[in-house]
Amino acid sequence: RKSGRLAVAHDGKKRIHIFGPSGSCLQRFGERGDAGNDIKYPLDVTITSDGHVVVTDGGDRSVKAFDFDGRGVLAVQEGFCLPWGLDATAESAVILTDSEAGTLYRLTADFKKGKLKKCQMIQSQLISPRGVAVSQTSGAVVVIEHLKAQGPNSDSTRVKIFSAEMNLVGQMDSFGLNLVFPSKIYTTAVAFDKEGRVIVADVCSQAIICLGKPEEFPIFNPLISHGLSYPVGLTCMANNSLVVLDGGDHSIKIYSS
Repeated sequence: RKSGRLAVAHDGKKRIHIFGPSGSCLQRFGERGDAGNDIKYPLDVTITSDGHVVVTDGGDRSVKAFDFDGRGVLAVQEGFCLPWGLDATAESAVILTDSEAGTLYRLTADFKKGKLKKCQMIQSQLISPRGVAVSQTSGAVVVIEHLKAQGPNSDSTRVKIFSAEMNLVGQMDSFGLNLVFPSKIYTTAVAFDKEGRVIVADVCSQAIICLGKPEEFPIFNPLISHGLSYPVGLTCMANNSLVVLDGGDHSIKIYSS
């Protein structure tokens, strides 16, 4: 992120790709297997400000950290049911969701030495939390919950925003958003931009939507409404460009600010 590097997790032979600012692939690593550098089933990936790539592995329910050369430096398995989404804070801590346990953790480690310092639960009683993002400026945390509903095609999502102290600031589910906005929103990914605004990827309208800062949430400002088929990943780069992972045509799309 700060280095202008971008990490993508996918289901190919080497599951983590690192791209440079120009879009060239700098490194590929993480094959399926049981060795220390292997990744069985990556669910999310983030880059810390101290230059480490952290991955949630649903295959063995662990969180794994690598250097930029793809060498495994740390694997944490303690007590996770299904670690899913993660994002790095400005201080190189990692906020991660456990989708099965309904919890949110803050993980701090000395990645260079490969030492876990602390893995602390900071929120519980969430419903299938998956995507998560942390504001680099305020430390606010936003989580996507996946709500099961009765009847076909009625599953929905809820966006929850917490302050840096983990107080609930605001929340909006698909039904509530539908009252305010013209379309049903099914949120697949979430990010903060440099100004601390919440941005979500919505597969119903195939759009990227800005929901505003935590204190004004939710406003409704579609940022990208054309050219996406199934946006599943989202991040904001240091120059405020938006990077969208499109699962529809298996591409990475970069939009200038």
